[in-house]
Amino acid sequence: MSETGKLRSAEWFESKSIGGFVARSWTKNQGYPHHLYKDRPVIGICNTWSELTPCNGHFRILAEMVKRGVYEAGGFPLEFPVMSLGEALMRPTTMLFRNLASMDVEETIRANPLDGVVLLTGCDKTTPSTIMGACSVDLPTIVVSGGAMLNGKFRGRDIGSGTDVWKFNDDLRAGVMTPDEYSEAEACMSRSDGSCMTMGTASTMACMVEALGLTIPGGAAIPAADARRKRLAHLAGNRIVEMVREDLKLSDVLTRKSIENAIMVNAAVGGSTNLVVHLLAIAGRMGIPLALDDFDRLGSHLPLLVNLMPSGEFLMEDFYYAGGVPVVIQELKDHLHMDAQTVMNKPQSEVTAGATCYNRTVIASIDAPFKPEVGIAVLRGNLCADGAIIKPSAASPHLMKHRGPAVVFEDIEDYHARIDDPALEIDENSVMVLKGVGPRGYPGMPEVGNMGLPKKLLEKGVRDLVRISDGRMSGTAFGTVVLHVAPESAIGGTLALVHNGDMIELDVEQRSLHLDVPEAELSSRLAVWQPPVRRAERGYVNMYISHVQQANVGADLDFLVGKSGAVVDRETHA
Repeated sequence: MSETGKLRSAEWFESKSIGGFVARSWTKNQGYPHHLYKDRPVIGICNTWSELTPCNGHFRILAEMVKRGVYEAGGFPLEFPVMSLGEALMRPTTMLFRNLASMDVEETIRANPLDGVVLLTGCDKTTPSTIMGACSVDLPTIVVSGGAMLNGKFRGRDIGSGTDVWKFNDDLRAGVMTPDEYSEAEACMSRSDGSCMTMGTASTMACMVEALGLTIPGGAAIPAADARRKRLAHLAGNRIVEMVREDLKLSDVLTRKSIENAIMVNAAVGGSTNLVVHLLAIAGRMGIPLALDDFDRLGSHLPLLVNLMPSGEFLMEDFYYAGGVPVVIQELKDHLHMDAQTVMNKPQSEVTAGATCYNRTVIASIDAPFKPEVGIAVLRGNLCADGAIIKPSAASPHLMKHRGPAVVFEDIEDYHARIDDPALEIDENSVMVLKGVGPRGYPGMPEVGNMGLPKKLLEKGVRDLVRISDGRMSGTAFGTVVLHVAPESAIGGTLALVHNGDMIELDVEQRSLHLDVPEAELSSRLAVWQPPVRRAERGYVNMYISHVQQANVGADLDFLVGKSGAVVDRETHA
């Protein structure tokens, strides 16, 4: 709503100028009757559907459900496409394009006659990218996530996307699993619409959205194939029209309180480490102060309540049947800001009141948690002056305090060339170090931090080593993996100076990551260090490399931080 109380879209559709004629006339070729153009909130449905993004392949149906709800509530829905980011197919990494997609969302919303927006999100980066873009415009906004796939089923047991992929791959390389069994598992894992059904990044982002108060309560865990996902979309269509009438903007809901809630809920659900880099970027768009250490301070000492892969046993379908995010919020109510606003124009205390747990094996109580104090830990030391992170719930307890010699891979190609070389000097005490996979170095900060182990160690039964990189890992992954090392190696961070055989000390309890090399020696190495060859000379990738920030502040582009609002003060036509 404008300061005069008029709908923003009225500047387009109710204008008596030539611009108003054009706006109405050209859209009428879609069959819209004239009465839709006056006093009806125009709701943009931001659709990340794409056949190149399998997780979002059912979004055409969800968009139709949202439209029903918008029409029913007296609004005028207009669906629009934006860049879709699919983890399964995009190379070199979807993270390279998260900021580009956010620009698409931001500029499309601002440039068009929209009063409110429904974001249809699913696969990992479609959620943060659309929210980032919407933050920079700040209209009434609600999120509808696409939901997770049904549980995978393989030879009488449940299997989880991503998490079991890594296990199957290790077993195949170790000779424990046959190629035929591997192929059969591939067909059994992804058996319905939806995103990863483990607590990977897609499901983590859905839980984050609910913890932030940006979606219909209870919506994060509904399976994509469940009819209640369609009903959620319909209700979101109802609600966004009401939000426009109430002038309940994104900034009214997405606050410091809601961000702190999301950090704490993420710890309790065993969410992805990727939440850190995405939530930092979202906060940066909204102008909310947020630091890497806030994730440790707020979340690392909370218990893990949700028993889901990769930190546990069950999957998102089970989480939904057990009660979902509302139960977790109620369990954490003494820690959360229960007065935080939600898109329902009611506080979290009210929208989650009465939430009931139906399976304590899946969602434990705060008094008898699944695991104690295992939220994301932030590490400091000379190897990560600006921080690094680790997910203790997915790590091996015996490696949480470890000292060992570095086995260094200078880039991802070096890793692939040598990891299975029988001559590689590596054993169960070694620390694997991968350089050149940070925001600028790759570029795009890919999910390669959970490096596969050498075949010769897998054959001996070794299933985990300490692994360190400036990259990320999939939320479905597991292991004692140190990630997001900042500053990254490509800009001369200490990670760039690690040599084979250097001793590295990890102490998660003390939040320490130390390279045991004298400062004088590190200075000598830095003096002769040469930055890697720039991997792009033109286009978006060149711009990305020039402007991307480091992981500890969200890896957004420096010129996108903050917001420009919704005002467009120049006309299309004279």
